[in-house]
Amino acid sequence: MDYSESKVIQAFQLYTKLARDGVLGVDSVQLYNADDDIRALLDLFSYEVDCVIIKTSEQLFFVPKTRLSPFHVSNDWIKKNYLRSGATNGDIYLLYFCTLILFGSFYDSYQSHEPTRQFLSLEDWVHSIQDRIDQLKSHDIDEIKELEKEFSYNWTVIIEKWDDMDDIKETAKRQSGNTISRLSFIDTVRRFLKDQDLIQDIGNNEVTLTEKAMTIIQRFFMEVEFNKGIFEFIYGFEKENEDAGYQ
Repeated sequence: MDYSESKVIQAFQLYTKLARDGVLGVDSVQLYNADDDIRALLDLFSYEVDCVIIKTSEQLFFVPKTRLSPFHVSNDWIKKNYLRSGATNGDIYLLYFCTLILFGSFYDSYQSHEPTRQFLSLEDWVHSIQDRIDQLKSHDIDEIKELEKEFSYNWTVIIEKWDDMDDIKETAKRQSGNTISRLSFIDTVRRFLKDQDLIQDIGNNEVTLTEKAMTIIQRFFMEVEFNKGIFEFIYGFEKENEDAGYQ
């Protein structure tokens, strides 16, 4: 399709702001909705750098779609800006895992389209993670290894990292000077997600999802094409237990 020079320039100007800041305001949302050419060009520019444009009612967000995108946040950047000195990729895996559990805690199934709760306390978040860790532990070691290949998640390291931390009451004896509490780690994840505009603090150590987060979850995390069944795996045992109850 041919586009006028003015439309290409206008779209590219919006794209450069979006690539620089990661977000555009309500005026850009209205233009994106109203102008088919601008929308098509912005989507095309984003596609060329492995990104997608996520639209909410008041903002456009620029989100990397794959790790190949030059806009993807690197593990080293997360370590440098959020994790303690000496952090390893295992800490990154656990951060991602905790994020998945947070997202899943707001929905009643891995195929939900709307959240079923308004907020989550940090303590309940920790308890939810422990439940999933216990579920992972219910698999034998050979099965865990196969699941690691299937989902490209290092479940063994995630379990080890979590178990090495103090419990939620922080009464466990520290095994080394590097041991940190689970609540402390969760607070680190909270800061990361807040900076990415995925959650908001609402006081009393409680958080809620942003519209950006809900849009991303609906578009990607709830689609098997993108999540490769990860939510179904993590939360599938609950569905199995519910089905068993009706037999």
